[in-house]
Amino acid sequence: MEYMQEDSTVTEIKPIILCCECGTPIEPNPANMCVACLRTRVDITEGIPKQAQLYFCKGCERYLQPPATWITCTLESTELLSVCLKRLKGLAKVHLVDAGFIWTEPHSKRVKVKLTIQKEVLGSAILQQVFVVEYVVHHQMCTECHRREAADFWRAVVQVRQKSSHKKTFFYLEQLLLKHRAHTLATRIKETGDGIDFFFPTKQNARKLVDFLSSVAPCKYKMSQELVSHDINNNTFQYKHTFSVEIVPICKNDVVCLPLKLSRSLGNIGQVVICKRVTTAIQLINPQTLQVADVSNTVYWRTPFSPLCDYKQLHEFYVLHIEPLESKTGGASRSDKHILCDVWVAPIHEVGVVDILCRTHLGHLLSAGDLVWGFNLESSNCNDTNLDAMKSEDKPTVVLVKKSYGDKKKRHRMRNWKLQQMDRDMEATNEEEYEADYTEFLEDLEEDKAYRSHVNIYHDPHPVGAGVSEGGDESLTSDLPQVGLEEMLGAMTIQEVPIVEAIKDEDVLMTD
Repeated sequence: MEYMQEDSTVTEIKPIILCCECGTPIEPNPANMCVACLRTRVDITEGIPKQAQLYFCKGCERYLQPPATWITCTLESTELLSVCLKRLKGLAKVHLVDAGFIWTEPHSKRVKVKLTIQKEVLGSAILQQVFVVEYVVHHQMCTECHRREAADFWRAVVQVRQKSSHKKTFFYLEQLLLKHRAHTLATRIKETGDGIDFFFPTKQNARKLVDFLSSVAPCKYKMSQELVSHDINNNTFQYKHTFSVEIVPICKNDVVCLPLKLSRSLGNIGQVVICKRVTTAIQLINPQTLQVADVSNTVYWRTPFSPLCDYKQLHEFYVLHIEPLESKTGGASRSDKHILCDVWVAPIHEVGVVDILCRTHLGHLLSAGDLVWGFNLESSNCNDTNLDAMKSEDKPTVVLVKKSYGDKKKRHRMRNWKLQQMDRDMEATNEEEYEADYTEFLEDLEEDKAYRSHVNIYHDPHPVGAGVSEGGDESLTSDLPQVGLEEMLGAMTIQEVPIVEAIKDEDVLMTD
């Protein structure tokens, strides 16, 4: 007996009805109407504007997010889409399914957004519709840019000061501010004779700059405020805040005399030392023993000390003879990058008449016949209580600070790099002293690679010495410290091709 196997799959037949309006066969729905007839009776986009406005600030390139918040957005970003959706009224009454941008020309000042919404209509039927909203971009200056344009408006000022005879520290701070863009919120920057003033529209912006300065240099600050106005109706006060920031007066390559108590607390480093570098702490080195130590910000202000001399008080010496010495290296309190040696030197104007024996840490740089910058303690008049309290046998005769590389003009002609500068208002100052301080700062960057690692150095396509032949000084030129090309950044510039050159190029292509 044979059995026939019946097909177990049963095809479900959906019922078909006619639309109550136009008679079109449709599947049953709560409204018993087709989609076309539903759209003629109900418009779910009613109440949602098809055109809106966006406000854009040219100064800071931000968009207005209602009611009074300005945010940074790029074209076709999620942040800009959020701003666009918040500008539409009536979206809360419908269900938003999808939203996206439609491409427009960037310069057309038009932004188009494609929206897909759903809403429950007649008889609990859900209707979905797609439509486009066009936004017109209007230019409007934000509150911060408006205040920035007003040159005399400020609510907080940061006064940065240093008790020093040169501005090398401020040049270094300027480069740090440019690299980290910590000065962008300032409405005005004014350079005075003994420091720089930064003006801000709010106290919070000034506080950010003070925190940044505290993180890159040893300093202390005081805050004061002045009452500007008082509204007795709502009991509100308007103040002007002043932050007075004082940077330690110790700079790179300064010779200092430490207090005896501080010298002993630093591992008996000695009292007469050289400032090797200033970061968040003061890095010191003893040129007679190669001992190194760091003086933190709190330790310095607890026991302050002043420099014996700066770079303007250094004298040039001629190296007569040099003898390296054996020293313990590798320890945590000694420098491995320097070599201890005994050096016989003579002042540059007394060569052959006077010779002085001194001990220095520059054995890795000096050789017989070189020039070196040093400080003569015997012939100088130093008003320092710590130095006066020292015994005469403990005082060194000459302290050698750094090597001299000859003519400054030659180094200036060879310099194929440059630095950026802030836009600031400058008072009438001595231009010669200003240029001397800036040249000395550039030389410090060339001689110390670790010092310039925190600075953005840009390649100069048109250096000062371009096309100038040095002629026969190749040995001296190779000995000069230079900044490698791999350490430079390329300045991004947009150069427009002249119309005449473009026409010539087109004619050449047509003739070929």
